[in-house]
Amino acid sequence: MLRQRDTMPHRRSPLHTEPSEAAVKRSPVHLALLVTVLLAGHALAAQPGPPPAWASIVQLQQQMDTGTLDSRTLARQFLDRIAQIDQAGPTLRAVIETNPDALGLAAALDAGRAKAKPGPLYGIPVLLKDNIDTGDRMLTTAGSLALASAPAARDAGLVERLRKAGALVLGKTNLSEWANFRSSHASSGWSGRGGQTKNPYVLDRNPCGSSAGSGAAVAAGLATVAIGTETDGSIICPAASNGIVGIKPTLGLVSRSGIVPISHSQDTAGPMARSVADAAALLSVIAGSDPRDPATADADRHATDYTRFLDPDGLKGKRIGVVRQLAGAEPNADRVLGQAIALMKAQGAIIVDPVTVPHLSELGGPEMTVLLYEFKHDINAYLATRPKLEVRTLADLIAFDKAHAAQEMPWFGQELFEQAQAKGPLTDKKYTDAQAKAKRLAGAGGIDAALAQYHLDALLAPSWGPAFVTDPVLGDHIVSGDPTVGGASQPAAVAGYPSITVPAGFAHNLPIGIVLFGAKWSEPKLISIAYGFEQHARAWQPPRFLDTVAGKPVATAP
Repeated sequence: MLRQRDTMPHRRSPLHTEPSEAAVKRSPVHLALLVTVLLAGHALAAQPGPPPAWASIVQLQQQMDTGTLDSRTLARQFLDRIAQIDQAGPTLRAVIETNPDALGLAAALDAGRAKAKPGPLYGIPVLLKDNIDTGDRMLTTAGSLALASAPAARDAGLVERLRKAGALVLGKTNLSEWANFRSSHASSGWSGRGGQTKNPYVLDRNPCGSSAGSGAAVAAGLATVAIGTETDGSIICPAASNGIVGIKPTLGLVSRSGIVPISHSQDTAGPMARSVADAAALLSVIAGSDPRDPATADADRHATDYTRFLDPDGLKGKRIGVVRQLAGAEPNADRVLGQAIALMKAQGAIIVDPVTVPHLSELGGPEMTVLLYEFKHDINAYLATRPKLEVRTLADLIAFDKAHAAQEMPWFGQELFEQAQAKGPLTDKKYTDAQAKAKRLAGAGGIDAALAQYHLDALLAPSWGPAFVTDPVLGDHIVSGDPTVGGASQPAAVAGYPSITVPAGFAHNLPIGIVLFGAKWSEPKLISIAYGFEQHARAWQPPRFLDTVAGKPVATAP
C-alpha cells in the first residue's frame, strides 16, 4: 500500500534449509500451458542457458526436461545465492525466511517429474510475500512480531494452486510492515521482523512498498518469480523501482483467502517476474475461483492460459491513451515515457495523446475512508482464522506495538491503526457512501469513461519516478499521487481493474517503468501490449548492487 499523504529481533533463521522427508502430493497439474508457445514468443528461450539466477521459466524447464538440472539443485543454488547476497554481501534483507523443507520438497518433485506431466511451474522456486499464509513450518507475519508466535493452519488459496501445479515455495519475502498500513510516516520495505529491504540496483535507494522484498528478490535473482500483493501501488511501485514486471490483476481474479488484509474492496495478489512471459505463466496458475473468497465467484469464467497472449506484435493496431494527468511530475520518468511512446508508434500502436481520465483528483478522500473502515473489519476477521496467536483484534495489535515499541516502533508510529480502530461498523453511512463513490469515480466514471470516449484498448502512464533514498527518520519521499514524483497506481487500484508495469529505461542507474491499465478482466489485452513493448524495448538489465547512484558495486555473487 502506498499511503495517501499516504537488528531483526526474534527472526527465524532464513538459512535453515536442511532437507526433510516431507513429500508433496502428486496431484495432476490442471493447467496445461504450452511450452512451444513460450519457446516461440520468448526470445531468451532460444539462446544458450544463462545462470539459474537469470533464467526464465522456459529455460529452466528445458534444462530439467533434458536432465541437465533438477529442482533440488536449482533450489540449493537459490538458497546459496540468498545466503551470499541477501544475508551477506549487499545484505538486501529481501527474504525474511526460507522454507526449511525446501530441499526435501524439491527432491520429491524431482522423483515425481516423470509421472507428473509437469506444467511450466513444476519444480520452479517461488517466493511469497510474508502476508500470505502457508500451512507449513514457515511463519506468516505481515512483518510484525505480533504474528510470529505460531504459523498459519493452512495454505492461502493461491498457495494451494501453486502447490497443485508443482511449484516449489522457497520462502517468504520481507515487506513494508502491515503492507504499509500502520503509519503515514513509514519507510517502505521496513518491518519489525525483517528490518529494511534495500534496492539491489542502488543499495541506499528504497525498493518501494509494500511488496518490497518480492520486488528486490526477483530483481536480485534470488528466485525465478515471486508473489506480491497490492491495495494501491504495492505491486506496481516495487516492480517498477526494482526494474521488473508486476501484474496487479482484476480484483476477484486471484483468491485473497489466507492473505493478511487491508481492504476487501482493493486487495489482490499478483505475479512479479523479470519478464512478461514469466509473469503470465505465474498468473495462469494462481488465477481462478475459490469458495473461501466470494469475490472470485466469476474468476473461472475469465481465468485462462495467459501465455497465449504473448504476441511480439502485440502493439500493432492497439489504441493506447496517454494519461498526462499522471505524468509531468518527474523529468526522468517523462523522458522514459516519451521513448516508450515513440517505440509503440514504431511498432504499429495508435497513440492518443493526451487523454483525460475523469475524477482522478477526487479519489483520495473516499479511498482512505474505505481503507480505514475495512482494515478494522477485515483484520479482525483474519485474526479469527489464527487462533494460536496471542492477538485477536486490531485493538490487541495496537496494544502489542505499545508494549514492544523498541522493536516495532523505533522509527514511526501507528496512527493509521488508531484511526481505523476509531471507525464504526461497515453499516455506517459514511463508509457505504465512500465505497460507492470511490468505485463509481474510479471505474464507470473514470477508467471506463476514458476508454469509451477515446475508443481505447489501454491507458498508459509512467509507473513512478526513480527510486528515492531510504529515510527511516522522515519516511518515504513518495506516495501514490505525489505531485513531485508521480505514481499511477491509484485509478486501477480503487476501481479494482488490472494494471501491469514493464521496465522501460533507466535514469542514473535506477530503473524506470511504464504502466498500462484498462477495463475489468482486460488482462489478456494488457499482457499482449506489454509483451509487444518488452520484446522491442529490451529495457531489463541485471542489478549491479551499487552503494550509491554514482558509487561502486558491492562485492557479491554473479
